[in-house]
Amino acid sequence: MAELVEVTDPDDPRLADYRDLRDVQLRQHLEAEHGLFLAEGEKVVRRAIEGGHTPRSFLMAPRWLDGLADVLATSDAPCFVMPEALAEEVTGFHVHRGALASLARRPLPSVAEVLDGARSVLVLEDLVDHTNVGAIFRCGAALGFDAVLLSPRCADPLYRRAVKVGMGAVFSVPWTRVADWRTALPELSAAGFTTVALTLADDAVPVEQAVAGLDRVALVLGSEGHGLSKRWETDADRRAVIPMSAGVDSLNVAAATAIACYVTARR
Repeated sequence: MAELVEVTDPDDPRLADYRDLRDVQLRQHLEAEHGLFLAEGEKVVRRAIEGGHTPRSFLMAPRWLDGLADVLATSDAPCFVMPEALAEEVTGFHVHRGALASLARRPLPSVAEVLDGARSVLVLEDLVDHTNVGAIFRCGAALGFDAVLLSPRCADPLYRRAVKVGMGAVFSVPWTRVADWRTALPELSAAGFTTVALTLADDAVPVEQAVAGLDRVALVLGSEGHGLSKRWETDADRRAVIPMSAGVDSLNVAAATAIACYVTARR
């Protein structure tokens, strides 16, 4: 069972995993260096543990101890207990969900392992916004997608904000990064997937038409600012668009993903 440790000093060195959570660059460096990530909120902490991630420690307000008692009972990691106002001094923001956990990162699986048995896959190119990445994982999980592949420069799906927005979907949907951005789509095609790029290209067809009758599909999405690179756009087996009206030419990438995933799930 986790040891409950009452902490009254926000500068306590044992709280290092939880400091300055709003400083994205600092957190990315710290989390990569120490091989950790954070989960926020009772549901997300629970899903992280159920997903097999090993906790390094917990940080909780007293009122959350009962709700997570069963989770704490399965771990020997320390649980630092402090009032929410004090936790805010440590983290730099109001921890309104009252519970945080620091967990150990696991080595990423290979692309082959992630694709084993998969029929529907999301492939993300250079999405640098953590909120969008988290929302896309949530869409994929909700609509039955089997895996997510990320280009090397995509935002970290285990960054706190991404995990929170995705409601812990990153713990249930297999994912990894592709090693070589340049050959990623041809290798997917060779593995038996039809790659369908969401794009405004001249030869794009409605997404319903692009995915109709396909057995294994990889939906390919690019960043909001620039969209897909020309290389990924042309490497894709097919190009698809979500038909729109009233002069609107595009949607937020998370909204577009939700629509494309829904259509693909019904193919």
